[in-house]
Amino acid sequence: MAFRRRTKSYPLFSQEFVIHNHADIGFCLVLCVLIGLMFEVTAKTAFLFILPQYNVSVPTADGETVHYHYGPKDLVTVLFYIFITIILHAVVQEYILDKISKRLHLSKVKHSKFNESGQLVVFHLSSVIWCFYVVVTEGYLTNPRSLWEDYPHVYLPFQVKFFYLCQLAYWLHALPELYFQKVRKEEIPRQLQYICLYLVHVAGAYLLNLSRLGLVLLLLQYSTEFLFHTARLCYFADENNEKLFNAWAAAFGVTRLFILTLAVLAIGFGLARVENQAFDPEKGNFNTLLCRLCVLLLVCAAQAWLMWRFIHSQLRHWREHWSEQSAKRRVPAAPRLAARLVKRESGYHENGVVKAENGTSTRTKKLKSP
Repeated sequence: MAFRRRTKSYPLFSQEFVIHNHADIGFCLVLCVLIGLMFEVTAKTAFLFILPQYNVSVPTADGETVHYHYGPKDLVTVLFYIFITIILHAVVQEYILDKISKRLHLSKVKHSKFNESGQLVVFHLSSVIWCFYVVVTEGYLTNPRSLWEDYPHVYLPFQVKFFYLCQLAYWLHALPELYFQKVRKEEIPRQLQYICLYLVHVAGAYLLNLSRLGLVLLLLQYSTEFLFHTARLCYFADENNEKLFNAWAAAFGVTRLFILTLAVLAIGFGLARVENQAFDPEKGNFNTLLCRLCVLLLVCAAQAWLMWRFIHSQLRHWREHWSEQSAKRRVPAAPRLAARLVKRESGYHENGVVKAENGTSTRTKKLKSP
């Protein structure tokens, strides 16, 4: 990022300077933290930024394994990975999306949506692969009861905690990116809605020790979102290509059903049968009737809101499609006139008399006798 060519120079620390060089500023901050690892005096502080904190040795049948729990120091780690995400965002934007959008010649509105979908396709694809790997290796798919058994799940494996820290870093970095990318004012409310929705769900699953259930739900949600943004990119490349939208519409409804069923099964029935039902924040136990109702209400309200927006957009799309089809049917085809060949004498007509091009009559003049 530091070797990009600059066509314009801006005053130092001005608004335009920060916008056009925010990735380089983040790269310098990350580099300072990495340099801090080289010195013994600053190494301990640098490790707070890079590695997850609050590690605990948990005895197992095979020996001891290192697990982690959350705490205030996680905010420092999330801040470091926010700068990492900003750098990766700029790399994808400059070296991939900008080169593709130049060839497509998109309008300003489509260009903004193309950049948004391009960034989210990369993020959702990497998150789906990573999340699926974690869910399979930890055995959450083969043993669904592990989603609520032995609650609270205070101690997390390294890959689970690191996954949640990176998820929080990405969605927090999306807030300043609205300013850095100069997103249009009309698009900001819509993007803020889904950014805040993801932040609430990811942070809620992490802080309420529902990390196992949150992983499975994120896997379902990210898979559907990846399909949607891929379909939108294909549509920008070829406006006649809408087959992926039909596949996404079918997957969207099925995903909402699976998320609601799994949330009710794990929270409404699974956690309700766990013996420890006392509210104890120090031990990470939030398994009470009020907390379960609040979590279920949040999940159900979010899914209902997403489904309502989906139905509303589909109805609007169908109305526009049928209005275009009806408009094409109403316009009558222009009748074709038979071409008639008209033989005309040389010159032009004036008052029924054929005139020559120089204005004289075409009839032969009688010569007067001398």
